[in-house]
Order: sequence, then structure tokens, then C-alpha cells
Amino acid sequence: MKAYIITIELKESNPLIWRSVIMPADATYKRLHDSIQTVTNFQGGYPSDGYHLYEFNLIEENIKVTNNEEAYLEYQNYKKNKAVFKKRLETMPDNMRVFEQKYQGREQAEVRKPSGLKIDGYLEKYKEINYVYDYGDNWNFTIKLEKIVDDYYFGYPTLLDGAGTAPPEDVGGMDNFYEFLEIYRNPNHPDHEDTKAWADSFNFREYDFEWINHMLKMLNYKKTEWDKINHVGYVVVNDKYRKK
Repeated sequence: MKAYIITIELKESNPLIWRSVIMPADATYKRLHDSIQTVTNFQGGYPSDGYHLYEFNLIEENIKVTNNEEAYLEYQNYKKNKAVFKKRLETMPDNMRVFEQKYQGREQAEVRKPSGLKIDGYLEKYKEINYVYDYGDNWNFTIKLEKIVDDYYFGYPTLLDGAGTAPPEDVGGMDNFYEFLEIYRNPNHPDHEDTKAWADSFNFREYDFEWINHMLKMLNYKKTEWDKINHVGYVVVNDKYRKK
């Protein structure tokens, strides 16, 4: 089965929070979103959905892939009424023209829905995708294509490696996340118990390789080719990418 080995990096994290994942190639952007959510501590992926808005910025092709229905409808309106927008720009007062040009420039970016577009074309051509989750906390990720393989036989993603505990939902951005970690990891801090209870309400976990791989099995979008896997009763004995 054709698959991608990708590296997911959380920008501005120091030390770097990253995950190396292998996933079947026949994936939509929705499935890539689900995978990122599962290998972090975020809660907006399958089986939940819609916790926060997100977008993939396909910069080289001026495409934005997002679950933001409003942005999708705005683009559809622009596409249907380009002549109206052009005339509006031509008749705009000088003091407003620059603002209008910027606005229409943003509207010209094609907006696609995550479940209606696959990652293969862009990822294989450009090797890198930008992903933003939660416009409030503004988590920015880079997804890099490391390798294309044809001997991965599981129908779901697998975590290969990684480092760093990922932020919980609604922590307030990177600076607040590091402050949160200090309190969470210090049982003597006066706010430790309240902070821990809050984190537990979001199912927060320190980086847990085995747990993440357990959860990734839920993202099953291809048929697992068990006849090509060394297993006993569907328990993996040995595999190049997944040991158990």
C-alpha cells in the first residue's frame, strides 16, 4: 500500500514538539486533520468534530482548505460575482482602494472543504503544507513529506516517533502553555490541583507513544492488508513500521 511518512512540527515550540507519522496515501485533508488532532492533545478530530476552526494553507496554489463554512460561502459568492467586485474596486474612493484590494486579494484564494480534497497532489509536488488550528490560540504547524513508501499495509496511520508533550485545548497560546506545564508538573504549586482538574476535563496527557497509536487505529480509512502482515490472530508479531 502506498503511504506517506510525514513530520508534523508545532511552530514556535522550544524544544520542538514534533511527530513522525506514516499514513496511507489515499487521505483527504479531513483525515490529515484527524491525524494531527490525534497525535497531539487537541479534541477537534474524529470522532469529535468542529471544536475549533482550522485551515490548511496550500500557498503554492493559492488554495485554503478549511472547515470554516463562512469562508467557503464567501468564496463561492466572490466566484459568482467577480464582475461586481471588479466594478466595486474601480469605483472605490482612493482612501478605501488599498483596503478593498487587500480584501479582494484574500477572496481570490480558492476555498475547499477538507472532506472533498485529497492531500496527495499538493503534498507530493511541494513536500510541505501549513496547518492552523484554533484561530484564537493560533496553533501553527508544518507538515513535511519525508518519504513515499509502498510497503505499508495498515489502513490507518501509525506514530513512528516524536518528542514533546502537546498543548491542551484552550490553554491560550504558546506562552500560556509553558506556564501551564510548570504548574501541572509541580504538585507543590498552589494552583496545581485546579490546573490538573482543568487539564483532565480536556483529556490532557503527557506525550504517550503507545496511547497515541492505540487511538490512531480509529482513523481507519483504507482496508488493512492482513495477508501481507506477520500476525497471529490479528496481533502483529513483527512489522517494518508497527512492532505491535
